[in-house]
Amino acid sequence: MTPQRHDQSKIGLLGGSFNPAHGGHREISLAALKLLELDVVWWLVSPGNPLKDPAAYAPYDARMAQAQRVADHHRIVVSNFEQRKDLHYTVDTLETLGALWPQMQFVWLMGADSLAGFHRWREWERIWRLAPIAVFSRPGDEDAAETSEAGKRFAAFRLDERDAASLADREPPAWVFLRATANPVSSTALRERAG
Repeated sequence: MTPQRHDQSKIGLLGGSFNPAHGGHREISLAALKLLELDVVWWLVSPGNPLKDPAAYAPYDARMAQAQRVADHHRIVVSNFEQRKDLHYTVDTLETLGALWPQMQFVWLMGADSLAGFHRWREWERIWRLAPIAVFSRPGDEDAAETSEAGKRFAAFRLDERDAASLADREPPAWVFLRATANPVSSTALRERAG
């Protein structure tokens, strides 16, 4: 899906290696569509996560195909945007998307397990100023909003969960922690089971 210049859609961005894609990704996406009142969610299938071992990755085409199968929804778009643009860091992805489509309202989506280690991401504080962020609860990381370095650093910009529908309209930094999802499935566990 390529947005048109006149399109002012609210788009959720779920980035990751999707190694493999699973029901938890889909659950977060469907919850985001509803709770954040988004028009669409884009799954940005990364060519590789700089914080992870590249040897652990399935081939890119296989990850894309699996993501297409799992997404299975007309408002979830599986995208190879980062591969096409040779982007490896979230900060670069958000800057590029913002430059290409400044009229769009992008919201970064992630699980609480990612929030726990967010301070290790390249230019992590800048990411918070590029797009509003929605964090979805994950088993074992239910307290990440209060205990993570990023959660504490941006605590003053956290919205009440009841205001989640207004997140896309907020000027960043703005974020919300959503307890509506707590899917225990993880890509790491799926790979370990398959191996």
